[in-house]
Amino acid sequence: MAKKLYVGGLSYNTTQEGLKDAFSQSGQVVSANIIMDKMTGKSRGFGFVEMEDADAENAINTWNGKELDGRTLTVNEARPMAPRGDRPQRGGYDRDRRSF
Repeated sequence: MAKKLYVGGLSYNTTQEGLKDAFSQSGQVVSANIIMDKMTGKSRGFGFVEMEDADAENAINTWNGKELDGRTLTVNEARPMAPRGDRPQRGGYDRDRRSF
């Protein structure tokens, strides 16, 4: 079974291929994905790497606090995304009051 890892602190110059290559030093990478901003198309500075369970633990121990492309990484097991209804609203618009 594969385990998904959160990778924070990525350089804006890091590519998905570069991320995959770096983590493949710790074991077999199933997938690597850098999250991109929808408006600008640029990296948001974090991503996810999916690895086999044993390899994932090794990757966390190897890469957490280490440097990649000049930036110190934060690596840990990814948490499930919270349902959208439970997230705080952004933008200051209160739908119940119909005002800003």
